[in-house]
Amino acid sequence: MKIVNMKRTAKYKFIFGIADVFVIFISFFCSIFVLRQDDSLSIFKFFVQSEPILFLFLFLSLVFTFIFQFNGLYRINIILNRASHLITIVKALYYGALNIVLISFLIKSTDIIDSRLIIFTFILFALPSLYIMRVELLRYLYIKLKNNQFRRNVLIVGDGHSGRLLATKLIFENPIGIEVLGFVDDDLEIGEEVVSGKKVLGRISQLSEIIKYLKIDEILIAIEGQGYERLLKILDDCKKLDVKVRLTSELFGVVARKIGTEKYIDVPVIDVSTQYYNNLNLIFKRVFDFVIALALIIFLSPLLMIIAIFVKLSSPGPVLFKSRAIGKGGKQFMFYKFRSMSVKNGEDEERKKLMIQYMKESENSNGRKIINIKRVTWIGQILRKTSLDELPQLFNVIKGDMSLVGPRPALPYEYEHYDEWHKRRVSVLPGCTGVWQVWGRSSVTFRESIVLDLYYINNMSPWLDLQLILQTIPAVFFFRGAK
Repeated sequence: MKIVNMKRTAKYKFIFGIADVFVIFISFFCSIFVLRQDDSLSIFKFFVQSEPILFLFLFLSLVFTFIFQFNGLYRINIILNRASHLITIVKALYYGALNIVLISFLIKSTDIIDSRLIIFTFILFALPSLYIMRVELLRYLYIKLKNNQFRRNVLIVGDGHSGRLLATKLIFENPIGIEVLGFVDDDLEIGEEVVSGKKVLGRISQLSEIIKYLKIDEILIAIEGQGYERLLKILDDCKKLDVKVRLTSELFGVVARKIGTEKYIDVPVIDVSTQYYNNLNLIFKRVFDFVIALALIIFLSPLLMIIAIFVKLSSPGPVLFKSRAIGKGGKQFMFYKFRSMSVKNGEDEERKKLMIQYMKESENSNGRKIINIKRVTWIGQILRKTSLDELPQLFNVIKGDMSLVGPRPALPYEYEHYDEWHKRRVSVLPGCTGVWQVWGRSSVTFRESIVLDLYYINNMSPWLDLQLILQTIPAVFFFRGAK
């Protein structure tokens, strides 16, 4: 089993995280102390008597740190920018408070919140406290210690434009405490200067020795113009090393545009260090998938029955559309959806031809989904727009053919026309929702959709799954589904 190396995470992120838990916890406690009914109780006695709810406050504090992470409050570009930092704190507190209110109403519990005044008082304490702690104190501390305690030695792999630009900025500006020690490249001569006195220190095959000798904390891959196959091979080699791995390349530009990433002096960098892909995480993911899918099937059973009736009335044919799809490891499985189109005998050869053309001409495509609109039924239009036609995939999750979150399942003829690097998508179970469905949809090309799926596979974690599931809900309510 591969365990996450916590040393890869920058020190300042741990410090900010611990400080956030402390401030949120104290803010919750102060809010109930101010609103206490017995004014004769001292703060110490009140603390002792409040022991049961203190564990709840600790849990809520951890939930808030997740929300902070989700909103980018641990990204260095946010931390160092006073205005962005404050705006993001306000936004994160708003979402956190809203989630607490919603959860308390859903489970009908007064233990979480029995008064809107508590939430209001909590924000009055938390907002100025977080501003002082994060923006003034810890930010100042980081700036003072960035070249000492928080210094990170970085090695750049490749000599792409983004890497050269970033190296130049870090040498002459460097507000984030990163020291570029040099470059590693297979095409340039060892000792050759790349930019501003920084030279090629060796070959990619020598990375392990260079990292140990120079005590490298982070590798930054900056390769362009060599294609995805070459980039992914180098990425695989770098991820075997015991250091943080980040990527800055136009080949993965869609990730920065659609998802948002950390920035080093306005240059987007993507974290590509394998973090949670281990047996324990996969077991947890499978249990979570099964429990949630089963609960959703039971909870949504009336809706499933109503949709089935409308599908049957809309046009002759079966309620479910069944098709072969490609699962984990290239294995085929039977894929279920509510039928949204009129039945046609045989394969839709025209659509297949257009889809293959779309895959091959990805750079020139606008990302729209290829479909024969004339065949879509009236109920099918509603189902596709709301993505409700995909609800039967919950049965695929129960069977173990799919996960709640993962890459989009491919059809066999699509898989046959995949380039070799595309096939990395099938290294995990396909999902009912995923990065492409939430952040890409019809606004990205086929190649970009593959890149988004590869980003998910590399960063797969319970937190990312939860984030994507929560963001799928607005996509359903605001009709962001397929046409």
